[in-house]
Amino acid sequence: QVQLVESGGGLVQAGGSLRLSCAASGRTLSNYAMGWFRQAPGKEREFVAAIRWYGSRTYYADSVKGRFTISRDNAKNTVYLQMNSLKPEDTAVYYCAAYYGSSNDYTPQTGSGYAYWGQGTQVTVSS
Repeated sequence: QVQLVESGGGLVQAGGSLRLSCAASGRTLSNYAMGWFRQAPGKEREFVAAIRWYGSRTYYADSVKGRFTISRDNAKNTVYLQMNSLKPEDTAVYYCAAYYGSSNDYTPQTGSGYAYWGQGTQVTVSS
């Protein structure tokens, strides 16, 4: 199985930027489609972005479209989430997740489809 470790979170002012990284170990990253999710206090976990195995297609939640960019470097076994124009409502714990299965069955926005999750990294955006 794959192990995932997120990094890059922190405190930033509204309008600022952060880049999150998700480093994978144990298995080759190219075996997995990857997603980013987030959970704010008192709220349910929500989909943020996803990327297919070799980056051929990306998916975004409407709330982050145009501000966030997901990318992957399979040679480095790392997935990234570039977050620009951050807003206070982006404050949450951000998790990366790995999907291992058929591409025909892959639904990027569905968290339950991802078998492996990192421990999360806190992002706090101050107003």
